[in-house]
Formats: sequence, C-alpha cells, structure tokens
Amino acid sequence: MKYLFVHQNFPGQYLHILQHLTTDPSNEIVFMSEPSSRSMDGVRRLLYTFPRPDQEAIHPVARDLDYAGRRAELVSNMAANLKRLGFVPDIIIGHHGWGELLDLVDIWPGVPLLGYFEFYYHTDGADVVYDPEFVMAPDRFPRVRAMNAINLLALNLGQHGQTPTRFQRDTYPEWARPSIRMIREGAQLDVCKPDPAARKRRFEIGDFKVAPGEKLLTYVARNLEPYRGYHTMMRALPQLMRDRPDLKVVMIGGDDVSYGARLANDTWRNVFLREVESRIDMNRLCMPGQIAYDKYLELLKRSDTHVYLTYPFVASWSLREALAMGCAIVASDVESVTEFITHDDNGLLVPGLDPGTLADTVLKVLADTKLNKRLRVSARRYAETHLDMKDYIASMMATIAELTGKPVT
Repeated sequence: MKYLFVHQNFPGQYLHILQHLTTDPSNEIVFMSEPSSRSMDGVRRLLYTFPRPDQEAIHPVARDLDYAGRRAELVSNMAANLKRLGFVPDIIIGHHGWGELLDLVDIWPGVPLLGYFEFYYHTDGADVVYDPEFVMAPDRFPRVRAMNAINLLALNLGQHGQTPTRFQRDTYPEWARPSIRMIREGAQLDVCKPDPAARKRRFEIGDFKVAPGEKLLTYVARNLEPYRGYHTMMRALPQLMRDRPDLKVVMIGGDDVSYGARLANDTWRNVFLREVESRIDMNRLCMPGQIAYDKYLELLKRSDTHVYLTYPFVASWSLREALAMGCAIVASDVESVTEFITHDDNGLLVPGLDPGTLADTVLKVLADTKLNKRLRVSARRYAETHLDMKDYIASMMATIAELTGKPVT
C-alpha cells in the first residue's frame, strides 16, 4: 500500500499508526510537513517551509483562511511534483486544521482522503464563554466564527472524516456528523502502566526530590495556561500546602500558549505564580517546564493524586495516559472529560474553576487510602477496556481497508 500523510507538525496524531505501518516493508509511506528534527525509519518526509505573511496586513476574520490557502498551495505544488515522479497514494491521511489537505483532491482525484476533524468553534458555548475571568469581547466573535472556514471547506470536499471523541464530533453541525466517524485514540498499555512500588521509592527531577513518605501531587499540560486550568491549580496550592505539610507538587508544562490569548509581555506561569508565591512553600513546588517522556511516565507512576483541568475543549493525551497509569485523578467536570471519567468510579470530578473545591477534593483523595486505591484500580480497568492502543490501530486499519477496498496489514 502507498500512504500519504499530511500534518504540519510531524508526526502529529499519527505516531502510533505510522509505527504499525512501518513494520510491513511493502508499505510505501510519504509524510508532508514543515521541517523538524524528528524522523522515523520507513517514512519518507517531504518538507515545505511556510513563510508567514504579515498578519497585520490581513483582516483578522480572514487570517486563518489566508494561511490555509497558502499552506494548501504549497502542499498541492509539492504533491504535483510527487505525482510527476510516479507516486499515486492509495489513501491520503491528514489533519484538516491548517488547510494543507484542501487541494489534494485536485491532484489525485478518486483517491480517498481521511481527514482529522478536531474541533468546530462556537461563540455560544464550550470554551469561549466558559471562564468569566477571561470574557471574550463580542467584537472578537466574528474571528471565532471565521475559524470554521477551513472546517467547512474540508467538509465540502465530500471525503471522509475522523475524530477521536463523541464530544469533538458533536461540536460539528448535525448535518456534518454522519461524515465524521469516531476512531477512538488510546494509550500504550504496556508502556503506560501502574507501578505500585514507585511510591515506595525516592523520586527525583533535577534537584527536586520526593521521599517515599511524602505525598506527591501532579499536574500535566503542554503549556501552563488558563485553558488547561493552570490558574485554578495555582490558586488551590495555598490550602493544599497549608493542610498537608508533607505534600510536594510537580507541575509539568511550558511557557508558550497552545490555546487562548497570549500575554504581550509576560507568561501565564509568571502571572499566577506571583499571585500565590507569598502563600506557598516554594521549596515544595517544582515547575520544570516540559520534560522527557520517560521522566513523565516515572512521574505519573509516583503520583499520589493527579489533577487534570481543562475548559470544555479537546481532551489531552495526558488524560488517557493518566488513566492507563492507574492514577488517582481529580478532573474538571466538563463534557470532554466526562466522556472518559465517571465521578466516584475511575476519578473524581470538580468544578473546573473552583480552587477551594479542587483543594478539598485533592485532600480527600490524599487522606483516604481506600478511595485512592479504588480510583486507581478503576482508572486502569477503564483504560484496559476503552483505551487500548491496539483497538485504535485495528479501527484505523479497518477504516483504511474500507476506504481503499484493499487488504491492509
């Protein structure tokens, strides 16, 4: 089989399916993306450079569409060269978010395209109006609506869509949902697995140390920002540290912004750290930025309680992996999370913007050993039933076989 993958950030959502496909040397795999240092044996990368135009010269409502059109043109030109060299894919797989796929139906008409639909934006629900502390001015609503231009163009291709959760599919209009199939993503259960002995060992990250008798609270996000409840987590720390002198806290996340507004001259990390630093023991808080994956897994294995917070938005991979690791999870009570966590079964749910309730609930999980163990066991059991990466790969391969009409391995 000949595969063409497209995602501006290699490998995007496709790491695990690529790892599976490369085990068969008869598969020919091409991946178009922007340059990066990452590579994978068995995958031929074709790179394009996206020179960002001066955004101030583009009307705000038109910026995403302008960028998408430019990316689509770059990718289609590269695809045309590839076609001239004799490459015709059996299937095209990619993410619709940046517009890269929009013109490929003209290069290879008749080749099935499976596009990733991640989120359909709204001004009257979900993330935009969730947090009263960061109210979006109505004059920004047109920009939010215009962010769906790529979604709508992609849906108009008459091709095939996928998304990983019911929450994400249901953000799309009812008329669009039949063309978007759910292919649930999972976790590598043989890699992300509990280690009960980890909490009996000393844990170190840099100069920060957690002794076996100390309690460890963990929080993970790609970046420390309000969309992932960073402000709520920070505001819970004074009560948590006051009531548990044996508590240490590790918060993983970078200083960039993945979602929502950026600050002109500061980071969200600094803003909310300054708010609470006079009321917490800084020696018991570790904020190392983004860390290596092996250390991240070691951290979750050692965790006594894990906090996952988010606006009503796309759930992070870290939530799936925390469930697979058998963490005792306290999480935001929003629809994107309740698709994974049932309250008082495989985790506890709290209002995502209430630091007091978050602190009270974390303290309860830290103190109640029976509850802690029950949540851990149920989290792992849920992952084994619903989040096995082998099921995701099987679903992807079945979809590819259906769309191409060819046997796959």
